[in-house]
Amino acid sequence: MRCDPTEPERRLWRELRGSRLTGRKFRRQAIIGHRIADFFCPAKGLIVELDGNTHDRPRDLAGDADIAARFGYRTIRFTNEDVMRNMEGVLVALNEALESLPDRWRHHPPAPSSEEEGEQ
Repeated sequence: MRCDPTEPERRLWRELRGSRLTGRKFRRQAIIGHRIADFFCPAKGLIVELDGNTHDRPRDLAGDADIAARFGYRTIRFTNEDVMRNMEGVLVALNEALESLPDRWRHHPPAPSSEEEGEQ
């Protein structure tokens, strides 16, 4: 994991942290399988990756397919330039991606309240 995020990562994190985008919680630098995702929304299973000039696109796409097959997560990618020059467009695309995915936690039963924990 990197201690110092890039400027595009910092800017996007300001928009995502604290459930600012459609009330969805994101994690930064989340470990998923053998990769570290730039950002991850666990409730929707959405990975967000920011690609700089050094990214190997075919290798990245193969890794995305592997993560999709193993975990059922979708990956959406943006360039650093997208974030720096068109944050509004990035946020619209992220919102559309979030809305298109089912809520992965919808079918989980609620956690028992502290009053119910002792009852059997």
